[in-house]
Amino acid sequence: MKCHFCGEPATVHLTQIVGGKVQKVHLCEKCAKEKGVSDPSVFSLADMLLGDSREEERLLTKNEPTCPQCGFTQSDFKKTGRLGCPHCYEVFSEIVDSMLRDMHKGVIHKGKMPAKFLRHQFYQRRLEDLHESLRKAVTEERYEEAALLRDEIAQLETQLNG
Repeated sequence: MKCHFCGEPATVHLTQIVGGKVQKVHLCEKCAKEKGVSDPSVFSLADMLLGDSREEERLLTKNEPTCPQCGFTQSDFKKTGRLGCPHCYEVFSEIVDSMLRDMHKGVIHKGKMPAKFLRHQFYQRRLEDLHESLRKAVTEERYEEAALLRDEIAQLETQLNG
């Protein structure tokens, strides 16, 4: 069989069923690479048979926001569900933010902290508060209260370190 485009011997044979009709295309290795047949995420048999519609697409998407770094458009993002580069996050921030709001509780990732770390943070804050109270008690000459605070601080530090 011969290549559908150049007439060379075909080594790649494609079959697609569209609307109940079988479409077959035979390609040589060179044309297969040119048409992107080796990358299934990009390749569409219908696009190849209808010709390159990218020029028409560019005319339709002329007024779309485009990333100045990689040239990615809003249409590209909608087709692939991925952005082209890190700069795209700034260019398409409105789209990404609205999408995240729909999918999640918010647009800021706060992550999770291990319970052990949270307890450690709680103890650290409590120690800071106790040290501040101890300093005030000593300044105001409330020595009995200061002694109780000192003991509580010692006990909390032992728990925290042990």
